[in-house]
Amino acid sequence: MSFVADELDVAVAPLVSAAARDLVRRLNGVAVLFYGSVLRTGDLDGVLDFYVLTPPPRGFGMRALATRALWPDVSFHELPVGGRMIRAKVATMPLDTFCRAAGGRTIDTTVWTRFAQPAGLVWSADPVTGARVVRAVAHAAATAARFAAVLGPQSGRPGDFWTALFRQTYSAELRVEAPGREQQILAFDPDRFDTLLPLAWQGAGIGYERRGDAYRPLVTERDSRQTLAAWWLRQRLGKWLNVARLIKAAFTFDGAARYGLWKLQRHTGIDLPLTPWRERHPILAAPGVMWRVWHARQA
Repeated sequence: MSFVADELDVAVAPLVSAAARDLVRRLNGVAVLFYGSVLRTGDLDGVLDFYVLTPPPRGFGMRALATRALWPDVSFHELPVGGRMIRAKVATMPLDTFCRAAGGRTIDTTVWTRFAQPAGLVWSADPVTGARVVRAVAHAAATAARFAAVLGPQSGRPGDFWTALFRQTYSAELRVEAPGREQQILAFDPDRFDTLLPLAWQGAGIGYERRGDAYRPLVTERDSRQTLAAWWLRQRLGKWLNVARLIKAAFTFDGAARYGLWKLQRHTGIDLPLTPWRERHPILAAPGVMWRVWHARQA
């Protein structure tokens, strides 16, 4: 727990903290986690990744029901901070749901996989809320380590277990990742993952033997069968869950048009204006945008 608490207390750039406070006001957050590539690189010209945790949703409208069933809600924000534009892709979900997902009490794999990786708790409403988030992230690491113990080798270096875990979860989540993506994650700070694995096994109640750099988790046959059964369910249902989330996001991704056009300009150099129609109807506008891209490349 102390390892996770220290890591979440990472110092971030003042612009990141200011952006987090702005998102809290916009999204009624009670805590904000910062993660992803910009946390690792510090490149504020990229898109910052945040999880904004909120109180339970109110009401029973379609949006509230979708939030309860197919979290998180995803949005894109352009935030004028300190004389520059900060761009952020934000996942929003209730804190209670985040805690359940991090502890492996749902069929979702994305939350505990993501927060077994480095993150920073950049804002919380009060110490009690902050402590809940720290416990949840510690549970995410323990959940990931528990699955790694049975999905990884019988004995190996910590990186071997993390590699096996990330490969399996990428497959279960229907994510389009370039080959070797898990190696990129581990290579950024391998010592961090080497240190975390035995600590997370302890948090999950799993003993281990160590010989040199090699670790062997001590998992009973009964626990191994139960964990593999739990993984089988997540592997079979994970893709369908992500398809449902993608369909939901197609209709509820706030700022989708702005995000898409920014990505287009950044990766192709083609700068298309954000018209009111494109902002209101990003799905209907997509074919026209692709036609403009194709025509610009032919010119």
